[in-house]
Amino acid sequence: MNHVLALDVGGTAIKAALIAPDHRILHEARRPTRRERGPEAVVGGILDFAAELRELGRERYGRPAEAAGVAVPGIVDDVAGTAVYAANLGWRDVPLRDLLSARLDGTPVALGHDVRTGGLAEGRVGAGRGADRFLFVPLGTGIAGAIGIDGRIEKGAHGYAGEIGHISVRPGGPECGCGGRGCLETLASASAVSRAWAEASGDPEADAADCAKAVESGDPKARAVWQEAVDALADGLVTALTLLDPRTLIIGGGLAEAGETLFAPLRAAVERRVTFQKLPLIVPAALGDTAGCLGAGLLAWDLLAAHHPTTPTEVSA
Repeated sequence: MNHVLALDVGGTAIKAALIAPDHRILHEARRPTRRERGPEAVVGGILDFAAELRELGRERYGRPAEAAGVAVPGIVDDVAGTAVYAANLGWRDVPLRDLLSARLDGTPVALGHDVRTGGLAEGRVGAGRGADRFLFVPLGTGIAGAIGIDGRIEKGAHGYAGEIGHISVRPGGPECGCGGRGCLETLASASAVSRAWAEASGDPEADAADCAKAVESGDPKARAVWQEAVDALADGLVTALTLLDPRTLIIGGGLAEAGETLFAPLRAAVERRVTFQKLPLIVPAALGDTAGCLGAGLLAWDLLAAHHPTTPTEVSA
């Protein structure tokens, strides 16, 4: 059976899968990233994991993977195939595409940015399927974005397109790791809500999920914390939709797991803020933590299609 190898490298875990042309996950596995061992060991772990899965694919399906796709965090030069920088992994200028291809005996490899790769999957086979323009915004430790245009992800002139988390929605507000102040991710990410609720509740162990539960039970302090985050998020999203005019706005990440506790007030807050703009469909992400691997698989199938246009795949669905 034709298949590709996909890897989604995160700060705590590496997820991997073998993926069929129709996007079915044939096999999946994960293992710790173990970043405490240092960047060289992390890269070695990625290469070892990929080689093991390639051999598993050969044994199970009678042939090795046709190509591989890998999604990584941080700054990525997907043209050069270089993982330029990732603070949480400690690496700089890693020629990951070439290293992985060499370890896989010359298998072609595509390298992508983790959020843009997850957005590619949500746009083609997830919540944005059928939308010609979409914006994917995962709300996790930080906030990022992927801009979808006709089945592809816009990366920008320098690879920084979609960094909605660094729109300043509260000028002079909390200091951000980027050096700015009042950035969206300092106010509306899952980690920001966790910090605010831990302080408001007096429980240093409380997190965003606890805040959502307290909101559902009617706790006024929790509702105040939650609404502040929702209002900041709505301000950032309205700025983005004013610039991009997406047909669908896909919200993912840990905060989106609160379901309608998030989406009902968020839709209302966005609607209150729009004037002439067209209100997009605001929906939860559909693929969960499989988005990264599915997107990496799409990168691999796209790479094959570019080199062999007659190769039968379904990546354009």
